[in-house]
Parts: sequence; structure tokens; C-alpha cells
Amino acid sequence: MTYVKITMMGAGSAVFARQLMTDVLLCEGLEEGTFALVDVDARRLELAQRIAEKLIERSGKRWRVEASTERRKVMADSDFLINTIEVAGLDYVRQDYEIPLKYGIDQCIGDTIGPGGIFKALRTGPAWLAILRDAEELCPRAWVLNYTNPLSALTLAALRGTRLRTVGLCHSVQWTSRQLAHYLEVPYEELEWRCAGINHLAWFTELRWRGEDMYPLLRERARRPEIYEQDPVRFETMLHLGAFVTESSGHFSEYVPYFRKRPELVARYCRAGYLGESGFYARNWPTWRRESERAIEEMLTGKRDIPWERSLEYGSQIIEAIVTGKPTVIYGNVRNTGLIENLPDGCVEVACLVDRNGVQPIYFGRLPEQLAALDRAHMAVHELVCEAVLTGRREPARYALFLDPLSAAVCSLEELSQLFDELWEAERAALTAFV
Repeated sequence: MTYVKITMMGAGSAVFARQLMTDVLLCEGLEEGTFALVDVDARRLELAQRIAEKLIERSGKRWRVEASTERRKVMADSDFLINTIEVAGLDYVRQDYEIPLKYGIDQCIGDTIGPGGIFKALRTGPAWLAILRDAEELCPRAWVLNYTNPLSALTLAALRGTRLRTVGLCHSVQWTSRQLAHYLEVPYEELEWRCAGINHLAWFTELRWRGEDMYPLLRERARRPEIYEQDPVRFETMLHLGAFVTESSGHFSEYVPYFRKRPELVARYCRAGYLGESGFYARNWPTWRRESERAIEEMLTGKRDIPWERSLEYGSQIIEAIVTGKPTVIYGNVRNTGLIENLPDGCVEVACLVDRNGVQPIYFGRLPEQLAALDRAHMAVHELVCEAVLTGRREPARYALFLDPLSAAVCSLEELSQLFDELWEAERAALTAFV
């Protein structure tokens, strides 16, 4: 019997923590271990601890839970370190949206790229590095699973700045592949694909069903209004650039300079909610967070059932494969050591074999050049953000904003520099690690 210790940073995001713990407890062969929960918010941490205890009781397994607002008290000897932290998000989510909008930069989500994503990285990066430094001392052999956005930049900082084995995890490949099966009306289990790129800009370069190329059918379906309207930005991109991208239409519309640089383009291509609504995340995320806490409280009082099914998240699949030796394939964000030939050294998203030997990225080859070029633009932004986080210097982050594709499509260099300074002043209290 193998004992497993899993430390969860930012466990106060109790709905996500609950799902990850549920996933682990539903794995055969993971019969005994410890969930070490860490959060700086004691009230939210208590909710996470109480729901963890209920989950363990329901599982009947020999797991225990411990919790602390001081991570060094509980993280020693962890086998896995899962990162889901949020730094000053409630304080600045409105500024991340409203200040860039004054300059004409219209964001839907704005937490991984663009002005909002860059400043979220600056707020989060120093805390992330401090966690990793403690991990290098207290659990140097742990596998670090990073879920926190901006995923690519923070994962790259871990890969560049530490010796820890780190992989960034998202759910866009799992969900998009299922959406594609739905659009094509084929059984998901029979759909075959190749997919690679960077997080939120990975591309399904092949789609096959029973040996047949499915892209001609997908292009045909995309021209039907009832299908097109379900994913307008992604279908528009596929029709012009030849491949379907992994991130949702609304969020993806921020990654490229084609859909949000003028109000008439936003009106033409973007829709309500996750399909591209202006300020969707900034206006709704605080409410979603309160609703999530209320859901956990209702689960604890019995007003709401506690879900008991395994999700599509890769975290438990990685833990299960490494601990039990049951092999699986996930899509992880890892260092590009020639995995995608026409992308530079940086953080890329590719298929990875996972077994007792850990997370092993699989060689992909070359992306179609038009797709690689879009990815390279963002990898340059990641590189500069990573430099800012690792050196504590703000100027590389300013250069990153200059290179962000949507921002550069809307503003002059002078305007972007003024925007950077205005955001810096508004968020100065959370940026004390920089000079």
C-alpha cells in the first residue's frame, strides 16, 4: 500500500479543491494519504477542511486532512504540490478591465493575457516563487501541478527559476475535444486528433473518425448559422487559418488582433457570456466566488448534495498514474525541449505520457506556420513577464504589454506605456516586489 501526501495551495477555493480531492478519492489504488490544505484566508480554509473531512468519511479510505495558513507547517515531504492560489484578485479585477478599456482595449476574461493577464502575473508571481522556494527546501522531489493563471507565464517561471518538476494543467483540450465530437456528431471515444501549441492557443491540427479527415465536415458545419453561433470566434478562425483552437471563443478573442480592436468587430463576432462579452469576468467573478462559498456551506449543512463523481481534470490522473503505475496520456504545459520544432524555448502544451516515471512529454514536430506564428507572439510576452517575475524588475513587463497582440493592435507605444503606468499606480500595493 502506497501512502501519498498532497499539499493544496490556495485550498480556500473550496469548490475546485473539493473536486480535486473527490477525484483522488475515487482513484483505485490510492487508499491512504494526507491532504494538506493551505490558504491565507482562515475562514475559507476552514470550509475546505470541513468538506475534505466529509469527502474522506464518504470514501471509507484511510486518508486524513490537515490545514494551516502557514504553508511551511504542512508541506514537508509532499509527493504532490497542487497550486490554485489567487493573489489580490478581488481587489483588482475591476481595474484590470476598466483601465485598459479607457484606452480601447476591450477584454472579456483578461486573466491570462493582455493588460489584465500581465498584471495578474505580476501580482501572483512573487507569491508563487516564494511557495516554490519553500518546496525546494521541504519537498524537493514533489511533482508540482500548477492550475493558477496566467498558466503559461507562471509555469515558465517555475521551470526557469527552480529545480522542481512542474507541469501546468488546464482543461481546454478535454472540453474542446468533446465539443468537436458534438459539432461533428460522432462518438467521442472514436474521435482521433493531434493537438499542440501553447495554453489556450493549442491547435487541433488533425481530426479523424474511422480513418476519415473530419475537417471538411467541420468546415461545412461551421457555415450553418445554428452551429456557427455556438462558437463564432473559433469557427471564424478555423475557416481562415485552417485549425480549431482549444480556448473558448470569448477568451480566445483576446489572444489575437482580429476580433476586439474596434467596437464594430466586437459587435460582429462576440456574443454574451463566455462567447466574448465585454468585462464578463470582471463583472461576474466576485459573484461566482460568493456563490461557490455558499455552495460549500450548503453541502456542509446538508442543504445541497455533495457531488461524488470524477471530473475531467488531469490532476488526479497524474497522481494515479505516478503512484499506481497505471499509464495515461494527458495534455500538459511543459518546457519546449524541441517538442514543437518551430516554437522557441518556453512553455508549450503537448500530449504527455504519465506512469511511474512521471510526466513525459511527447514529441509533436512542427505546427503549421500560420499557427506557430500566433503562438510565438505570445511566447515572447511570456518570456518578458517571466523575466520581470524572476528579476523583480518592472520594465520587462512594460515591454510585454507593448508586444501583446490585441493591445498593440489598438494602442500606440506611448499609449501603452501610459496604460502600464496607470495600472501600476492603481495596483501598487500588490506590486511591492518590483523596482
